[in-house]
Amino acid sequence: MEKTNVKIIAENRKARHDYAIHETFETGVVLTGTEVKSLRAGKANLKDSYAAITKSGELYLYNLHISEYDHGNIFNHEPRRDRKLLMHKREIAKLIGKTKEKGFTLVPLTLYFSHGLVKVKLALATGKKLYDKRRDMADRSAKREIDRALKSRNR
Repeated sequence: MEKTNVKIIAENRKARHDYAIHETFETGVVLTGTEVKSLRAGKANLKDSYAAITKSGELYLYNLHISEYDHGNIFNHEPRRDRKLLMHKREIAKLIGKTKEKGFTLVPLTLYFSHGLVKVKLALATGKKLYDKRRDMADRSAKREIDRALKSRNR
Protein backbone atom coordinates (compact mmCIF):
# COMPACT_ATOMS: atom_id res chain seq x y z
CA MET A 1 0.00 0.00 0.00
CA GLU A 2 1.56 3.28 -1.11
CA LYS A 3 1.68 6.07 1.43
CA THR A 4 0.84 8.82 -1.07
CA ASN A 5 -2.80 9.91 -1.22
CA VAL A 6 -3.93 7.25 1.27
CA LYS A 7 -6.28 8.17 4.11
CA ILE A 8 -7.12 5.36 6.51
CA ILE A 9 -10.80 5.27 7.50
CA ALA A 10 -10.91 2.21 9.79
CA GLU A 11 -8.59 -0.60 10.86
CA ASN A 12 -9.35 -4.07 12.15
CA ARG A 13 -6.68 -4.30 14.87
CA LYS A 14 -8.21 -7.44 16.35
CA ALA A 15 -7.68 -9.30 13.06
CA ARG A 16 -3.89 -9.48 13.47
CA HIS A 17 -4.40 -10.80 17.00
CA ASP A 18 -6.99 -13.44 16.10
CA TYR A 19 -5.66 -14.55 12.70
CA ALA A 20 -2.36 -15.53 11.11
CA ILE A 21 -2.13 -13.41 7.93
CA HIS A 22 -0.77 -15.28 4.89
CA GLU A 23 -1.45 -12.95 1.97
CA THR A 24 -3.10 -9.55 1.42
CA PHE A 25 -5.11 -8.13 -1.49
CA GLU A 26 -6.43 -4.68 -2.36
CA THR A 27 -10.07 -4.56 -3.46
CA GLY A 28 -12.49 -1.82 -4.42
CA VAL A 29 -15.91 -1.46 -2.77
CA VAL A 30 -19.27 -0.73 -4.41
CA LEU A 31 -20.92 2.04 -2.34
CA THR A 32 -23.80 4.51 -2.50
CA GLY A 33 -23.39 8.28 -2.16
CA THR A 34 -24.41 8.55 1.49
CA GLU A 35 -22.02 5.72 2.40
CA VAL A 36 -19.09 7.59 0.89
CA LYS A 37 -20.07 10.78 2.73
CA SER A 38 -20.29 8.86 5.99
CA LEU A 39 -16.87 7.29 5.33
CA ARG A 40 -15.36 10.72 4.70
CA ALA A 41 -16.55 11.59 8.22
CA GLY A 42 -14.74 8.44 9.44
CA LYS A 43 -17.82 6.58 10.61
CA ALA A 44 -17.03 2.93 9.85
CA ASN A 45 -16.35 -0.17 11.91
CA LEU A 46 -14.64 -3.33 10.61
CA LYS A 47 -15.19 -5.34 13.80
CA ASP A 48 -16.71 -8.78 13.12
CA SER A 49 -16.70 -8.20 9.36
CA TYR A 50 -15.59 -10.82 6.86
CA ALA A 51 -15.58 -11.46 3.12
CA ALA A 52 -16.93 -14.47 1.24
CA ILE A 53 -17.31 -15.60 -2.35
CA THR A 54 -20.85 -16.35 -3.52
CA LYS A 55 -21.87 -19.28 -5.72
CA SER A 56 -21.97 -16.94 -8.72
CA GLY A 57 -18.26 -16.10 -8.21
CA GLU A 58 -18.68 -12.61 -6.75
CA LEU A 59 -16.88 -11.34 -3.67
CA TYR A 60 -18.96 -9.71 -0.90
CA LEU A 61 -18.09 -8.01 2.39
CA TYR A 62 -20.45 -8.82 5.27
CA ASN A 63 -21.06 -7.04 8.61
CA LEU A 64 -19.14 -3.87 7.71
CA HIS A 65 -20.90 -1.15 9.69
CA ILE A 66 -21.04 2.27 8.02
CA SER A 67 -23.13 4.65 10.12
CA GLU A 68 -25.99 6.47 8.45
CA TYR A 69 -25.08 9.87 7.04
CA ASP A 70 -26.09 12.62 9.50
CA HIS A 71 -27.50 14.93 6.83
CA GLY A 72 -29.08 12.14 4.80
CA ASN A 73 -32.74 11.96 3.87
CA ILE A 74 -35.17 9.05 3.37
CA PHE A 75 -32.77 7.56 0.80
CA ASN A 76 -30.07 7.01 3.44
CA HIS A 77 -28.30 3.64 3.31
CA GLU A 78 -28.72 0.62 5.59
CA PRO A 79 -25.71 0.49 7.99
CA ARG A 80 -24.92 -3.26 7.81
CA ARG A 81 -25.84 -4.16 4.23
CA ASP A 82 -23.72 -6.60 2.20
CA ARG A 83 -21.27 -4.74 -0.01
CA LYS A 84 -19.79 -6.06 -3.23
CA LEU A 85 -16.00 -6.07 -3.54
CA LEU A 86 -14.28 -5.48 -6.87
CA MET A 87 -11.47 -7.79 -7.98
CA HIS A 88 -10.30 -9.33 -11.25
CA LYS A 89 -11.82 -12.71 -12.09
CA ARG A 90 -8.45 -14.47 -12.01
CA GLU A 91 -7.77 -13.10 -8.50
CA ILE A 92 -11.20 -14.29 -7.33
CA ALA A 93 -10.53 -17.72 -8.87
CA LYS A 94 -7.26 -17.86 -6.92
CA LEU A 95 -9.12 -16.92 -3.72
CA ILE A 96 -11.75 -19.60 -4.35
CA GLY A 97 -9.00 -22.22 -4.49
CA LYS A 98 -7.36 -20.91 -1.33
CA THR A 99 -10.55 -20.59 0.74
CA LYS A 100 -11.53 -24.17 -0.12
CA GLU A 101 -8.41 -25.25 1.79
CA LYS A 102 -8.88 -26.09 5.45
CA GLY A 103 -9.11 -23.11 7.77
CA PHE A 104 -8.59 -20.23 5.33
CA THR A 105 -10.88 -17.21 5.58
CA LEU A 106 -11.01 -13.69 4.11
CA VAL A 107 -10.70 -10.94 6.71
CA PRO A 108 -10.69 -7.17 6.02
CA LEU A 109 -7.71 -5.44 7.65
CA THR A 110 -8.05 -1.81 6.60
CA LEU A 111 -10.63 0.44 4.96
CA TYR A 112 -9.09 3.49 3.29
CA PHE A 113 -9.31 6.13 0.58
CA SER A 114 -6.73 5.74 -2.18
CA HIS A 115 -6.73 8.53 -4.78
CA GLY A 116 -10.36 9.33 -3.89
CA LEU A 117 -11.60 5.72 -4.15
CA VAL A 118 -12.60 3.52 -1.21
CA LYS A 119 -10.44 0.40 -0.96
CA VAL A 120 -10.32 -2.56 1.42
CA LYS A 121 -7.12 -4.39 2.30
CA LEU A 122 -8.30 -8.00 2.44
CA ALA A 123 -6.25 -10.77 4.06
CA LEU A 124 -6.19 -14.48 3.44
CA ALA A 125 -5.86 -15.76 6.99
CA THR A 126 -6.16 -18.74 9.30
CA GLY A 127 -7.46 -18.56 12.86
CA LYS A 128 -4.90 -18.67 15.67
CA LYS A 129 -5.15 -21.05 18.57
CA LEU A 130 -4.90 -19.74 22.13
CA TYR A 131 -1.33 -21.00 22.52
CA ASP A 132 -0.30 -19.16 19.32
CA LYS A 133 -1.69 -15.91 20.74
CA ARG A 134 0.20 -16.47 24.01
CA ARG A 135 3.43 -17.16 22.11
CA ASP A 136 2.99 -13.95 20.10
CA MET A 137 2.43 -11.94 23.28
CA ALA A 138 5.53 -13.50 24.89
CA ASP A 139 7.63 -12.76 21.79
CA ARG A 140 6.41 -9.15 21.76
CA SER A 141 7.22 -8.60 25.45
CA ALA A 142 10.66 -10.23 25.00
CA LYS A 143 11.41 -7.94 22.06
CA ARG A 144 10.29 -4.93 24.13
CA GLU A 145 12.66 -5.97 26.96
CA ILE A 146 15.56 -6.38 24.52
CA ASP A 147 14.89 -2.97 22.98
CA ARG A 148 14.79 -1.39 26.47
CA ALA A 149 18.07 -3.05 27.45
CA LEU A 150 19.77 -1.93 24.22
CA LYS A 151 18.45 1.60 24.64
CA SER A 152 19.70 1.90 28.23
CA ARG A 153 23.04 0.33 27.26
CA ASN A 154 23.61 2.85 24.46
CA ARG A 155 23.15 5.85 26.78
